[in-house]
Amino acid sequence: MPTFIRYDALRFSEEEQLERANSYFDLCQKRRTVREFSDKPVSRKLLETLIRTAGTAPSGANKQPWRFVVITDAELKKEIRIAAEKEERESYEHRMPKQWLEDLAALGTDWHKEFLEIAPALIVVFSIEYEKGDGNLKKNYYVKESVGIAVGFLLAAIHQAGLVSLTHTPSPMNFLQKILQRPENERPFLLIPIGYPAENVQVPDIQRKTAEEILLWK
Repeated sequence: MPTFIRYDALRFSEEEQLERANSYFDLCQKRRTVREFSDKPVSRKLLETLIRTAGTAPSGANKQPWRFVVITDAELKKEIRIAAEKEERESYEHRMPKQWLEDLAALGTDWHKEFLEIAPALIVVFSIEYEKGDGNLKKNYYVKESVGIAVGFLLAAIHQAGLVSLTHTPSPMNFLQKILQRPENERPFLLIPIGYPAENVQVPDIQRKTAEEILLWK
């Protein structure tokens, strides 16, 4: 039989609920993807707390199919940059269709990824497709969905702590599995540089969709 424990729910008045919801929206509305980092270090304790927050995300059958590898070693970051830029250059020059390149042009990106060395830490998120134990393979469920939700928790926590990040997806990402010596059941999902923004950093002048564009009432 499953074991249950009491859930102590947060309780607020309707006024407090709306106030807290608006406050959190205002915080998230200020979050931006940043590609220019300071090399100012981030403490290990802070990084660990952010990862622990990501680990509170819901997951299919509570399998928690994620692994977060934090890299602060300069030589390892350089190795990752070299491998990522190799894939990115191939993508920009040969793999990406014209429309994709046109869409990226508004963001000012290219295959150069200096931030992979400058940012004080890189978080590589792996999805765990299955677990090994007792000589058997145990399947995980809704892996991509679960890991995606955990990443959302992580990005919000990073922003709330006054840091900046970037969701980087060099494709293919198999080199991360090899460089970081992860087992075959762990697949690279996302590469997240994290740190403080560079001085006077600028970001693209883009707008988010309005509530009317993303919300339907039925």
